[in-house]
Amino acid sequence: MKKNKILIFVLTLMLVSLPIFAFAADWSGLVPCGKSGGTEVQKHPCTFNDALTLINTIINFTFGYLVVPIAAIMFAFAGFKLITAGGESSGARSEAKAVFTNTVIGLIIAAGCFIIIKTLLVILGYNFAGDLLDWF
Repeated sequence: MKKNKILIFVLTLMLVSLPIFAFAADWSGLVPCGKSGGTEVQKHPCTFNDALTLINTIINFTFGYLVVPIAAIMFAFAGFKLITAGGESSGARSEAKAVFTNTVIGLIIAAGCFIIIKTLLVILGYNFAGDLLDWF
């Protein structure tokens, strides 16, 4: 049973990460160090703002492309399990409810971490132009 859970986790992770490979042509890297606009590539040293850009990129990827889709998959799984439990004893229903509860708790923790890190980046002076925060 443990092997099945690991296999499901790996397959879910692969399915969630597939769209990233489709956008590989637009991938500009984690940090803009050593690059400049236009056709010429001009070298410039990394600055503190580039380090903040790295942190921001990782947080946006984690929350936008991993946490939310995996939570949606877990909600769908729990809903399917709850519906198919039918007149069965409360074992499958309580397990489905536990998955719902754990997913909500995980989303609350992830959103809290997202907000804390974004707040720290604002305090440090990072500019969020065209960022994930534009969604809100």
